[in-house]
Amino acid sequence: MGLRERLAGRRVFMTGVTGFVGEALLERLLSDFPDTRIVALVRPRGGQDGAARLRRQLRKPAFAALRERLGEGAADTLAARVEVVDGDLASMPDLPADIDLVIHCAGEVSFDPPVDEGFATNLGGVQELLRAARAGGSSPHILHVSTAYVAGLRSGHIAEGRLAHDVDWAAEQAAAGRARQGAEDASRTPEQSAAFLAEAQAKHLRAGAQSVSRDAEDRRRQWVRDRLVRAGAERAQVLGWTDCYTFTKALTERYLEDSHGDLPLTILRPSIIESALARPFPGWIEGFKMAEPLILAYGRGEFPDFPASPDAVVDIIPVDLVVNAILAAAAQTPPAAEPAYYTVCSGFRNPLLFRELYEHVHEYFVAHPLPKWGRGPIAVPEWPFAGARAAEAKLRNGERVASVAGKVLEHVPRSEKVRRWASEFDRFEARVGFLRRYSDIYRAYTKAELVYVDDATKALHDALDDTDQADFGFDPACYDWKYYLQDVHFPAVTAILRKPRDPSPPRRAAANLPANADALAVFDLDGTLVSSTVIESYLWLRLADEAPAGRARELAGLAAALPRYLRAERTDRGHLIRSVYARYKGADPEELARIIDEVAGDILLRRVKPAAIRRVRAHREAGHRTVLLTGSVDFLVRPLAPLFDEVVASRLTVGPDGRFTGKLAASPLVGDARAAFLDHYAGRVGADLSASWAYGDSQSDIPMLRAVGNPVAVNPDLSLFRTAKANGWAIEEWPSTPGEPRAVVPSLRERSLFHVARAAAAATVSAGAPRAARGLTGAGSDAARSTTGGAR
Repeated sequence: MGLRERLAGRRVFMTGVTGFVGEALLERLLSDFPDTRIVALVRPRGGQDGAARLRRQLRKPAFAALRERLGEGAADTLAARVEVVDGDLASMPDLPADIDLVIHCAGEVSFDPPVDEGFATNLGGVQELLRAARAGGSSPHILHVSTAYVAGLRSGHIAEGRLAHDVDWAAEQAAAGRARQGAEDASRTPEQSAAFLAEAQAKHLRAGAQSVSRDAEDRRRQWVRDRLVRAGAERAQVLGWTDCYTFTKALTERYLEDSHGDLPLTILRPSIIESALARPFPGWIEGFKMAEPLILAYGRGEFPDFPASPDAVVDIIPVDLVVNAILAAAAQTPPAAEPAYYTVCSGFRNPLLFRELYEHVHEYFVAHPLPKWGRGPIAVPEWPFAGARAAEAKLRNGERVASVAGKVLEHVPRSEKVRRWASEFDRFEARVGFLRRYSDIYRAYTKAELVYVDDATKALHDALDDTDQADFGFDPACYDWKYYLQDVHFPAVTAILRKPRDPSPPRRAAANLPANADALAVFDLDGTLVSSTVIESYLWLRLADEAPAGRARELAGLAAALPRYLRAERTDRGHLIRSVYARYKGADPEELARIIDEVAGDILLRRVKPAAIRRVRAHREAGHRTVLLTGSVDFLVRPLAPLFDEVVASRLTVGPDGRFTGKLAASPLVGDARAAFLDHYAGRVGADLSASWAYGDSQSDIPMLRAVGNPVAVNPDLSLFRTAKANGWAIEEWPSTPGEPRAVVPSLRERSLFHVARAAAAATVSAGAPRAARGLTGAGSDAARSTTGGAR
């Protein structure tokens, strides 16, 4: 009988149907085995149960030809043929008692998982599978999809069959489970905690204590993960395997050999699985596998060399040949006492040398270069195959360049050009990191100069009748490498990089703001709304009516304090605000009010960015409640009050002598305090933060931006710029007002106008008329804020 007849009536339990091999296998069973009954284990995820996820799976390109063949209602027809069992490898329900065959395709496929996760998924998943099968009362044929690389760090020809090693799978599994607790304990020592805190403070101190704590804990978790990844890789190589993936796969095989008992067992070992030769269609691939990242990096001109022997065999096999071999092995049930082993590979019967692979890749990209949008085609390098030492030297040099450039960028003043440099540097750093990761992962593979022998697999293929060999063949000699690589595989994996790109800038806030009376629009002041700093604002007021000698003394004193202010700006913005405003000690509030009204206010208004004014007005037209949230003092921002429904600012206390004390009435709202204030404020006015907007320009604004559903980074510093890019926040460039005053000292004309205005005011006062000074309502004691109702 043919394969269709031998599998007819069988009830097949499958794992991994949402994975690469499992999806291709499911498509083949649904297309060509109408009398085979399928039960699939599918993990609920993202609010969807297993059945919903399967229906989504059946709408993917792999099933397009099948849907077209079935016509209207195809999705329902296909879904009806698959019985879905909700569960995963960690916990699955007992298998039905009438299961005839289990095809286990699921598992951890990352080369470098944390050691406990690798064991839990690969070995623990198979243990749970055998438990579920026996608990349900079935005695199925177990077909386990492993990998050819369980052979480990060996050389020469590798035959099919039981692996030759005496590693105790139970002891290694137990040690891997303990490794997690050990890493967690080590990460919480005082020394390690101090290191995490210091690193977080160096990056996020301006954002506030909560942001620092969150980042320190993230660093601790990443440290634990990295330690467990290293533990898996090092333990694997000590025992003779390339990495944690092959190590756990090999011990999973040993567990099955020791524990399958009276259940027939087949272990199928594919080599490097790549895109389809023919089914479901040529070039079909889901995600990037082992070779694709390297192929694409070479095509982008980012891979100058690779530490591999040019005459080593690269064992690649198309996914549909693997699926066909699974079907043939599934139809051939071995005796329970004699497990069957099949290696599905190409290196023995259709070898591809690494040098030949490079030549195919190079030839393809020379003929079909990837586009560098706006800069023409990308030129690809010629590999000298200089060896591992030379490749490592080039990589280390790139890492040194990245380290130096990163430190320089952190101290360059912000600008749009600097942000472009930062984007280019981030891409360069990511490329270097990519090369380091793949160099470390593949180094062991390039040292293993071996050839997998597939005698049993060839015999399985030869036993098929002519029709099945034509429909379900898996002979690796059936295709030519140039055709498969250059006509099928490379076009498929590079297609995404050849699609025309949208040349638009980073995501911006919506042009047409949705109407919503429950939304807030919260704006920072310095650097966001206006092109100024706290220090500049102070100088506008302090120097407006000073004689040259007084200005010189003030500027000299400020220059002496400037290094301290700059340090405060980089570490504690609240301290900076307190330090600068302490210089107002002894100032007359009424005199400052007049200066604001007559001179300095005009300077402030001329430094407001036109785009900011337009955005504030757009929010008001949409019915949003506009809020100015700033650490600046209330009397300074008074000219902007008509733009906003509420102004939240700092306030200086006044002493018994009627003059400012230089002390704030409450702590300034900076960093984390802004997020806490917004949460309280939204509850007080009935606003919906998830529908609200916030605009900021610096790292200290990050907590405020995280608090709303629509954060916008305006002319951001590098820290905020990178955070915004990482989180998909809108990034906007708001240019300064053309011709705005750049000097902090008022011009001669501005001072003259001021003197005229002051003389007129003095004359009015002496005549008994009230002074024309504007006032601000006071702030509550629990927050430094000033409220001014602006008419909509």
